Amino acid sequence: MAKKEIIKDPTAKKNIFLVVSRRVFFASASILAFLILWEVAARLKLVSVPAFFPPISKIFGALASEAEKGYLWKNLFISLRRSLLGFFIGLLVAIPLGLLVGWFKTFGDLLNPLLQVFRNLPTLALLPVFVMFFGIGEVSKVSVIVWGVLWYTLLNTISGVRSVDPQLVKAARSMGTGNLRLFGYVVLPAALPFIFTGVRISATVSILILIAAEMMGASTGIGYAMFFYQANFLIPEMFAYIIVMAVLGTGLNFILEHIEKISFRWRDDAGTT
Repeated sequence: MAKKEIIKDPTAKKNIFLVVSRRVFFASASILAFLILWEVAARLKLVSVPAFFPPISKIFGALASEAEKGYLWKNLFISLRRSLLGFFIGLLVAIPLGLLVGWFKTFGDLLNPLLQVFRNLPTLALLPVFVMFFGIGEVSKVSVIVWGVLWYTLLNTISGVRSVDPQLVKAARSMGTGNLRLFGYVVLPAALPFIFTGVRISATVSILILIAAEMMGASTGIGYAMFFYQANFLIPEMFAYIIVMAVLGTGLNFILEHIEKISFRWRDDAGTT
């Protein structure tokens, strides 16, 4: 039999480049248009309280000043350290617990009422409780992040395990596959996309919760800087840290989204076969 020749489309890479370039162009254009409108509206004083709506050029100037003085990098490092620590601890608790609850029905039925009660408790409303138990130091801030991160990953992990096709499980068992191998080769791969979706949401949530926690009780970090400058009516500096928070959350989500696409590319390939 003659070998099957693989025909490569020479325009494929060019088409991919054009698609990516088009997306980047439109994303950049929309952001640039928004910044220009902000600058014009602030310069023309179109808002009712101009002092609270500075030009975007002044905000970027304040951001550059904070970076030059080193305040920006110090606060950013401290916030990232708190956020990532709480994020990873939350994952270490949520993923194993979600796998157990999703796989063992009796265990899930036992814990489900308690999980439903806890998941509906507002995270920031529990901050005074964490402060009461752990003090006003780092432990209380990390703990409230762990609590907020926990639920998104936990619930997605449970859904992923329970969404496994029963026919796949039956087929694996009929071939004599043991429980451990069945879980590792069938259940876990099927649940991973759900788990990663929860991880993506949790990553963004960890930053948002941290900022709010720092605004309520901290002496360092991005949230503290935002609250400090707002309290002292240093509005450009306040907006500068809001921009940092937005870029941080967007960048983290962008990185995780692309990791997800690379890691689970087999789903798209399977859908095209």
